[in-house]
Amino acid sequence: MFYRKTVVLKDGRSCLLRNASAEDSQAVLDEFIRTHAETDFFFFFSDETTFTVEEEARFLQGKADSADEIEIVAELDGKIVGTAGVDKVGQRDKIKHRAEFGISILKECWGLGIGRALTKGCIECATAAGYVQLELEAVADNAAALSLYESVGFREYGRNPKGFLTRGGAWQELVLMRLELT
Repeated sequence: MFYRKTVVLKDGRSCLLRNASAEDSQAVLDEFIRTHAETDFFFFFSDETTFTVEEEARFLQGKADSADEIEIVAELDGKIVGTAGVDKVGQRDKIKHRAEFGISILKECWGLGIGRALTKGCIECATAAGYVQLELEAVADNAAALSLYESVGFREYGRNPKGFLTRGGAWQELVLMRLELT
């Protein structure tokens, strides 16, 4: 699946959204580790990252070669500052209509419009791939993310009150959201 688009951010700068490639593996891995260290809203902690640069390169190449999955990078001033992706839930007939969406953006770039652009890009790609439903989970305390997802059409369908457990021992409620694609 191919994706490439330039968007103008709220501060007037241009941001390139494009397929991640194997050549991006070190930069994507660095962004991933940094974003996971900057906030407690992700699926795991930054020190739990186990991918090597070689494994990341294989993962990104697999996405680049896929007809129905994608990893998009946001490149700002020549630096990867965000990633987002669409992953199939599974191959079996009962679930092959569903895909999952995930996103991460460096904290210094929050509020510029990168999240909205990446989200819309992933929606376009999921639709083009033929999925009927795009799904995500978000921490209930992440008001900015929830507002963004709702603004592009995602709707809550459930909650998991003990979805994440922080290292400080606090529970984080997860909001389960879905978007019907047309």
